[in-house]
Amino acid sequence: MTLVIGTDEAGYGPNLGPLVVAASVWRTTAAPDDVERVLAQALEVAADATGPLWTDSKQVYRGGAGRDGGLSSLESGVLTAVALATGRVPSGWPEFSTAVGIAPDEAAAPPEWVRLRSRPLPRNVAGPACGDRAERVAEALARSGVRLERIACRVVHPREFNACLAAGLNKSDILSRITLLLAAAARAANRDEPAVIWCDRHGGRKHYASVVSQHFDCPLVRPIEETASRSAYDLPAARCRIEFCVGGERRGPVALASMTAKYVRELAMDAFNDLWSTRCPGLTPTAGYPVDAARWHRDAAAAIRSSGIAADDLWRKA
Repeated sequence: MTLVIGTDEAGYGPNLGPLVVAASVWRTTAAPDDVERVLAQALEVAADATGPLWTDSKQVYRGGAGRDGGLSSLESGVLTAVALATGRVPSGWPEFSTAVGIAPDEAAAPPEWVRLRSRPLPRNVAGPACGDRAERVAEALARSGVRLERIACRVVHPREFNACLAAGLNKSDILSRITLLLAAAARAANRDEPAVIWCDRHGGRKHYASVVSQHFDCPLVRPIEETASRSAYDLPAARCRIEFCVGGERRGPVALASMTAKYVRELAMDAFNDLWSTRCPGLTPTAGYPVDAARWHRDAAAAIRSSGIAADDLWRKA
């Protein structure tokens, strides 16, 4: 058996809302050198008439485009995967957040976060349809010796993000730290099996050996390749290979992580805009990206002052 872990993020660039990093954890009977081929074939067989099960979230969801910007497709893919991993379609945010391992640290969360507690799920698709799809996918994957074990997610709110910057990390450092913490935790639970870890590229970073060594407690990290498109490493003591690739979402496990991270961030931003629209009636919602975030911040200035919320709890610095 080989463990396969795919990771990706959503919200790396915005000034408002959280950075979300997700990982999907798989097990396959294929040997490490064969997992990419076997997984690709298994997911192709498991796909239905609607197309691939999971793909790059930027292709699935385009806010403001079409009937719902693709949110239905995003939600269907993520909740089908959760049902595939847990045997159940979550019926609300508390159940969903538990399923993907989001810690309920309300004390460290911004004020809109508590609004997620009452959010019913699914929002745009039928839960039973996701459950039925998950059963069909599970049977198809099993025939190829593939199983989705679990999905893990980590949410970094502005306060924590800014504290990391103040401690001397840059944005790429923060992303690498959170990503590798998730991957290392998944690997630690399955040390008896060889592992392959796939990550999307972290900003423009090309060299990862030192940060990989730190998070996997592995003094020897052998670079296999460090180019403009791919950085790959062998960790002999950990029986693990890890790589960071441009366009990593072409692989199903990374694509699922991408969609999960995007889904969580969209739910978070929906709660964010809901909260601030009650404090500032008529305020145009924002996705949190720099130009529009600056517009939003100007329009909401009076409401922000009256709320007493500290700047570092609201605005993520560059």
